[in-house]
Amino acid sequence: MDFLAVRGGGDLASGIIHRLFVSGYRVLVLECHRPTAIRREVAFCEAVYDGTATVEGVTARKVDSFRQCQEIWRAGEIPLMVDPQGKILREYRPAALIDGILAKRNLGTDRSMADLTIALGPGFSAGEDVDYVVETMRGHNLGRIIREGSALPNTGIPGVIAGYGRERVIHAPAGGVIRCQSQIADIVEKDQILGWIGEVPVKASLTGVLRGIIRDGARIPEGMKIADIDPRKEQKKNCYTISDKARCIAGSVLEILLSEGVLPYGK
Repeated sequence: MDFLAVRGGGDLASGIIHRLFVSGYRVLVLECHRPTAIRREVAFCEAVYDGTATVEGVTARKVDSFRQCQEIWRAGEIPLMVDPQGKILREYRPAALIDGILAKRNLGTDRSMADLTIALGPGFSAGEDVDYVVETMRGHNLGRIIREGSALPNTGIPGVIAGYGRERVIHAPAGGVIRCQSQIADIVEKDQILGWIGEVPVKASLTGVLRGIIRDGARIPEGMKIADIDPRKEQKKNCYTISDKARCIAGSVLEILLSEGVLPYGK
């Protein structure tokens, strides 16, 4: 078929989706029923809840059938379908499939699902599970195209920004439904209450810009990543733009597609 499928619509996957769309590819996004993105202002998966989601001028629209996909592509938008197992791919075979779920493990992607398969990050072996793996670990090898073997294992340690690494990320202090008091792009102070899970407060780990926070009303398990703070108060605009990491990985995915002869629609 003359389209690409991307499993996952979180912020990193959305950077790839955006790059492929503006490069002329027809892209179909496959998401789960209740995505839990943190950087929601730059995540196409928010269309699951709101019907549409726009990232840097590009809009994804929720659809229920492949017939609707054709209409959305003609309208210059990206169709997004709730299909966590990728069942639609049994009937409509994409030219390439990109697994951008970033679950640190394989949630069902295999080489039979498309003529070309690409996975982001750990949990996959290039040449076995998929054709290619792209490194997602920050550092010298970020974006490296792996043709044999796996990406580096997950360390659980966030990238360092302005000297802060692990401290930037907030994990749920309890399980339950979160009620958020703060919004993305708010300037927050260390120990400020960002929201509540039941009667347990969720406190800011440091002072800075609230770059991401999970959707209000989400039911979450204890220990889950739920918020992200950028200590650079002047970088508020970054809350609304695709990250350098996502852009780097997107370039690698585009390189793979072109090198394998998977060209934009109509080329």
